[in-house]
Amino acid sequence: MNRYRMAKIYGAASVVLPAAAVWFWRTEWWPHPVFVVWTAAAAVLWVLADRKEREISHERTLRTLQWTAIRTLNHHRHDWMNDLQVLYGYIRMNKPDKSVECVENIRQRMHVESRISKLGVPSLVLYAQSFRTTPGPITLRLELPDELNLSELPLDAEAAASALIDVINVYRYGAKPGTGEPAQLTVRLDREESALKALLKFDGEFIQSKEAQDKIRRRLKRSPFRAERLEAGLTEVLLAADLGG
Repeated sequence: MNRYRMAKIYGAASVVLPAAAVWFWRTEWWPHPVFVVWTAAAAVLWVLADRKEREISHERTLRTLQWTAIRTLNHHRHDWMNDLQVLYGYIRMNKPDKSVECVENIRQRMHVESRISKLGVPSLVLYAQSFRTTPGPITLRLELPDELNLSELPLDAEAAASALIDVINVYRYGAKPGTGEPAQLTVRLDREESALKALLKFDGEFIQSKEAQDKIRRRLKRSPFRAERLEAGLTEVLLAADLGG
């Protein structure tokens, strides 16, 4: 607990002293103005400490986002360097077929990352782009068959993105760690005529699949999404959010 929160608690608790004085010296005049002044001072202390606590929390959140962005950029730079080294090796070995294949893989990844960057909700874009920078038991593959901007859809884009992130986190933190390659979670987003669909396919296992299912159901209750399909073991989950208008 930080010092500003402690100051708020102590300041609020200290009001008990003048209140007790008013009770014990009911016939005296002085406890009442002391109580009023003391309470006002405690209120001012609470407001100032609360404001400072919010500023510190905001600064910490901002620093966290900045470091996440830096790690993401470094990770992508590392991937690009690896791709360029592989491509350079194929060129030097005079393997045009392999060179073309390497360039095609780079092009496809650029295409996917371009579509992710256009999802329209910064929190979801940053989450998807930075997923690989944090080691875990699963890898995330995001499929976007068409360009999709959630902020342009007739639904609460921020709430939909937040729910989708939370559902992915159920897999991220509930999956059973393996001894080999990480399990893969594929998330496909499609806009249909009357709904936004999110299809999640998982090739791994959960530590407690029933608990994971309950977490997803509880989270969807306060989101634009509903579960159209929720298979046992969560190997396949289909979410849908109605589009009004």
